[in-house]
Amino acid sequence: MKRLFDVLFGRTLPEPSRTDKLFALATAYVELQEDYGLTSTGRAGIAYRPVESSFFDEAQAELRGVLQVSGRETGTAVAVRRDAYGYEWVVFSDPDFEDLVSTAHIVARILEDHGFGPQVLAAVFEFTDRAGRRVYIIYNYKRGAFYPFVPKAGKERDVAYELRLKALLADKLPLEADLGRWFPLWDPPLDPGPDLPADSRLG
Repeated sequence: MKRLFDVLFGRTLPEPSRTDKLFALATAYVELQEDYGLTSTGRAGIAYRPVESSFFDEAQAELRGVLQVSGRETGTAVAVRRDAYGYEWVVFSDPDFEDLVSTAHIVARILEDHGFGPQVLAAVFEFTDRAGRRVYIIYNYKRGAFYPFVPKAGKERDVAYELRLKALLADKLPLEADLGRWFPLWDPPLDPGPDLPADSRLG
């Protein structure tokens, strides 16, 4: 854990990682908010497939320790959810968008450093637009790229809106070029609610 604390508090530089691309979203956020009306709801999360192993338990323990420390520093609330597809989510809430991005980076980097990078599915950041519609910007870790997802009622998606967002985001974020890989993540469990049982929660 010492090496990760060194990285977190600026004493060493980590090796380049796909998780580092997340910071492009923090850089772009002011423009997305002011020019395009996309405002963070203060909620985000990372989905990953858990593994039954002592090594994964060690990674979980390190996550607990680091997120407790970073949460005290930033005021970021963190909890764990499980979705209907068997993925676990570390979800976080913070009005400071940069803290959301930093927390996502911490979670993914710890899993990656323990050899569980392939288990990480995506980071999901929730926004609303000027009309109050829910908009998600998703980062696919395996592809190292972002894409927008705009759900509609009845498990439909607003493809035309997503393509407009693609044009707006093209010069700001590393976008997924293959539209067939813009996978929908329906109902990401970002809402506040009961955590997992105490023996498996991060916090």
